[in-house]
Amino acid sequence: MEAKTTPHLEYPIRFPLKVIGRDEEGFETFVIEIVRNHVPELLEENIMSRLSGENNYRSVSFEFIAQNREQLDALYAELSSHPRVLMIL
Repeated sequence: MEAKTTPHLEYPIRFPLKVIGRDEEGFETFVIEIVRNHVPELLEENIMSRLSGENNYRSVSFEFIAQNREQLDALYAELSSHPRVLMIL
């Protein structure tokens, strides 16, 4: 049986991220603030927000240049620690 390995990424790398939560007041702003804490150079044009078909959930998508694995790990850790965040893709 082969051991699973994580794919090796060469940094810096263009990185897509999608954060999903209930469509509650302030969710989009809340998520953008967290991402900007870890990616201060995030450009406004690389942020997209979308409501689900039934208007229950909101996804906020980002594309940015990840500088290293530690940056991504810290970002995922902070996002996943909040109960408002239901899923991170």
